[in-house]
Amino acid sequence: MEFSHKPVIFRQTIEALGIRPDGIYLDGTAGGGGHSSGILEALGENGRLICVDQDPDAISVLTERFGGDSRVTVVKSNFSEIPSIIEELGIEALDGVLMDIGVSSHQLDCSERGFSYHYDAPLDMRMSQSGTTAAELVNTLSFGELARILTVYGEEKFAKNIARAIEREREKAPIETTLQLAEIVKAAYPAAKRHDKHPARKTFQALRIAVNGELDRLNTGLDGAFASLKYGGRLAVITFHSLEDRMVKQRMKKWCEGCICPKDFPVCVCGRKPSGRLITKKPVEADEQELEENPRSRSAKLRCIERTGKIYGDSPA
Repeated sequence: MEFSHKPVIFRQTIEALGIRPDGIYLDGTAGGGGHSSGILEALGENGRLICVDQDPDAISVLTERFGGDSRVTVVKSNFSEIPSIIEELGIEALDGVLMDIGVSSHQLDCSERGFSYHYDAPLDMRMSQSGTTAAELVNTLSFGELARILTVYGEEKFAKNIARAIEREREKAPIETTLQLAEIVKAAYPAAKRHDKHPARKTFQALRIAVNGELDRLNTGLDGAFASLKYGGRLAVITFHSLEDRMVKQRMKKWCEGCICPKDFPVCVCGRKPSGRLITKKPVEADEQELEENPRSRSAKLRCIERTGKIYGDSPA
């Protein structure tokens, strides 16, 4: 099986992780193994890499690609399960974790997976290929819940128009394909706005996030990944839209906070120290060459943090 996925911000990501030759690293969204191969190249004979992905297609490709390397362990799971994954493998803590959030090129280009509004396919969008499909959500959720999902996960200004149009159309016949939904969204959009970007872009993003529980899993995954690091270990996260990036930015900012005493206290009495330090002061984005070679990298942002101490509010790892 071919799993086409060109890793974004590749060089900068590998550099940000500061890979130690004998370290233990985990790629939480290994996909076709692009970033994983970069990590592996920097590891020595005693290094170790755990490749995690929830997509069965990715697992097949990763197993075939790295199966002959004793340093690599392939695990079918989600990055939200990192603490339990390393516990089952008998690993106490990690030297680095990479999380490349969002849909892969393979999932977008494989039309039958139903992620893209460019191809006609069953309205699916399940990264793990199990559970509730996008078609089930579109055909069963109330107007209010559909509008909420489109507003919150898609930041869609015309969420109510689209939700009402979906509600009307599904009364005539079930909405079962990607192009069916794309046309409904397009018709619900104000005519003057239909040519800015594809009208269905935000709706498809919102449904994908809802189908896969992406923000909940990211929330859990960030905490679990950071807590699983050794002191001096690094967490690198690549995001593709503002909702994800905002969550990562705020969480890393929180981990870098020290003293929480009131400002009018003359000296610190809480004794609280930062749990981490930022490796990337600002998000790293694709350079001009990469943008030319891989347009899908345009919205990608890399943030990286190093763990330096105890995580307050949690048990020390």
